[in-house]
Amino acid sequence: MLAQEVIACLHPQAGESYLDLTAGYGGHAEAILKATAAPGNFTLVDRDQTATEGLKKKFKTAHIIHQDFLGACTQLVGKQATFDMILADLGVSSPHFDRAERGFSFSQDGPLDMRMDQRQDLTAEDIVNHAPKQELADIIYRFGEEKASRRIAKTIAANRPIKTTGQLARVVASAANFSLKRRVHPATKTFQALRIAVNDELGQLEKALPLMVNLLAPGGRLAIISFHSLEDRIVKHFLAEHAHKGYDGELKLLTKKPLTAAQNEIVNNPRARSAKLRAAVKIKN
Repeated sequence: MLAQEVIACLHPQAGESYLDLTAGYGGHAEAILKATAAPGNFTLVDRDQTATEGLKKKFKTAHIIHQDFLGACTQLVGKQATFDMILADLGVSSPHFDRAERGFSFSQDGPLDMRMDQRQDLTAEDIVNHAPKQELADIIYRFGEEKASRRIAKTIAANRPIKTTGQLARVVASAANFSLKRRVHPATKTFQALRIAVNDELGQLEKALPLMVNLLAPGGRLAIISFHSLEDRIVKHFLAEHAHKGYDGELKLLTKKPLTAAQNEIVNNPRARSAKLRAAVKIKN
């Protein structure tokens, strides 16, 4: 995702250290390794066990951490680690959407799971079937920016128990007066909201951003890819705040406006349509 743009922002040099906080299946890491030729200086993080197992096979001398990025940042700050490059590619990887049993997508029927880290207890099914109606409406409104959140929550509550992604999608569609002529399925925002709630995506991001800055070496570059307005807003405001403090500023923006995918990438990967890349460099004192 945005591979060329990431390389341009991170500007990898031979021997430099790299921290990938959402390494997934190693696509960005492979591209950066071509420039650094120093896999032993790579720390690759992912909260998904299947991803980390694949990373261990692909990057045999890299340091692999099976943990969410907030936990990994906390651990690394405690060790006083620093890196020349840090990347966080937020959101869900394509394999998650493609595997029905992970429960992220309604394109294939599967269990209401949505956990990025399957070691955690909370699932989407827990929220859908046990959250009070008002709490469920708040989740759908806040994290999905869904105007019909109250009506959808009321319809979900009336149809409990709901066990599968397909069942939930049908319930939401019935609440939203679904028309086959609409380009976007009416359950899209509700699924996004539940996924964010299950994985505490926004809370993790807000807490981890200051730690990312601490982990940057002087002159180190930070790049963050977001996929929806809630994430992008947090990243935008954080980077701007830390870049506009005059002599006290820690960062210098590398992207005044977010970089987006080229049309040819969007054609090959429709998910890239919503991707926004922001980057900054840590000022040398």
